Amino acid sequence: MQTNDLIRRARTQSLADLLRRSAARVPDRTALIFRDRTDTFADLDGAVNRAARGLMAQGVAKGDRIALFAHNSRSFVVLRFAMARIGAVMTPVNFMLNAAEVAYILTHSGAKMMIAQDSLCGTADQAMAEAGVSLPRFFIPHSGTPAPDGWQPESTLLDHEDDGEVWVDVHGDDPIQMMYTSGTESRPKGALLTSGALYAQYASCIADGDMREDAVDLHCLPLFHCAQLDCFLSPDLYLGATSILHDKADPAEMLAAIEAHGVTKLFCPPTVWIGLLRHPDFDKRDLSSLKVGYYGASIMPVAVIEELARRLPAMRLYNFYGQTEMAPMATVLKPEDQMRKLGSAGRPALNVETRVVDDDDNPLPVGEVGEIVHRSPHLITEYYADADKTADAFRNGWFHSGDLGRFDEEGYLYVVDRKKDMIKTGGENVASREVEETIFRHPDVAEVAVFGIPHPRWIEAVTAVVVPKAGAKVTVDDLVAHCRDELAHFKVPKHVHIAEQLPKNASGKILKRDLRLTFAETFSTV
Repeated sequence: MQTNDLIRRARTQSLADLLRRSAARVPDRTALIFRDRTDTFADLDGAVNRAARGLMAQGVAKGDRIALFAHNSRSFVVLRFAMARIGAVMTPVNFMLNAAEVAYILTHSGAKMMIAQDSLCGTADQAMAEAGVSLPRFFIPHSGTPAPDGWQPESTLLDHEDDGEVWVDVHGDDPIQMMYTSGTESRPKGALLTSGALYAQYASCIADGDMREDAVDLHCLPLFHCAQLDCFLSPDLYLGATSILHDKADPAEMLAAIEAHGVTKLFCPPTVWIGLLRHPDFDKRDLSSLKVGYYGASIMPVAVIEELARRLPAMRLYNFYGQTEMAPMATVLKPEDQMRKLGSAGRPALNVETRVVDDDDNPLPVGEVGEIVHRSPHLITEYYADADKTADAFRNGWFHSGDLGRFDEEGYLYVVDRKKDMIKTGGENVASREVEETIFRHPDVAEVAVFGIPHPRWIEAVTAVVVPKAGAKVTVDDLVAHCRDELAHFKVPKHVHIAEQLPKNASGKILKRDLRLTFAETFSTV
């Protein structure tokens, strides 16, 4: 090798190196517990080497996109880092998607291989048929469902006989991960991330989120989503902390695991925190080990923050705000500010610069609402194969988030709404979040979603779907009266629907787009 190549190798810092370095530092420390299997860092690093060699034996090369279509499992973690070790681009696929949606991702990404959980192989086969591709396919035996013909077991990849160190020339600027955005307004976009972006994001999470190597972290949200994967699991493996992995966010199982493993650290979106607080086991389990909690993915009702402070007084609470394109963390609200700055998303993280701008990208003064934009090494390099959307998102040298917000006089960011969630009714702008916060303060309300639907007179009508607390007898008239007491008349919902549950994705986000479709014809005959 030439001297420059040797220097390049000596200076390597990519996702390929993360587990190897942790294994060298703390080989015997517990890295991962999934179901009845425990891996030390040395175990996990060896498993990654074997899987990397197994992938290469199947012809996978640097730059190839590999679709990973599965719930959380040990195999998901091993394969994620095995792909990184050889420079393949992990392309996780939401396990809630239907065959047509998966087919779009396979076609758009140009995936070279499909790895799917056994119970999802049928959907994957339909997707490949719709996409007109026949990919090498491997199944993860997760739920005991027999895999269809043509699928090879994961052991073909994971059980390679050689667990020796793998070296592929992978560096920080190489693409390593492609996350598909939720596609709330159009087709999902492939957000392409490099190792350098991920490491910058890990540094921000660790520094601003008080993350420690002696933590015991419980991971229950899907790893196909960047919040659980890249704000928590990967920084834990980077630091040498211990991770308990569950394949779903079941409140009873989560509360039992906190007690059994002495969990010190937990991330949940607001809907899952609410589920834990409402579960009858919450006050029966010993949760005293839980020292740090995080929320994100959607806006946390102020009443829930106040309840967490009362019921888990020893837990320091952080809000991570961001989005997929930021890898995903952008701002942080720290524990000392949770009550002082209720409703805030905090201040820009260590490696992030944030502004609020007008429609011409001019910075706005304190208190004025505009679009939130960022500069950061966390950011994606592009929307894969979509130059127009990439150029629009990065116009004037800032990444445009699509969120609306304002800064206060101390530099704390308040997210007012998504641009698409701002309701324009009768010539007035109504922030759905403000109405949601108001309804949530009603003592009988467990969850609420507010959105706009077409109206022949008002153009859009403020609409609320409300889930009552268990046993509560709240009525539509009660809720409307409550809103009239606290809101200007034009902000009061013109339609309120009481439901048993709200539609959510696997990350716990409420799917307002589904609600808009469901209620779109409500006022069609007015």
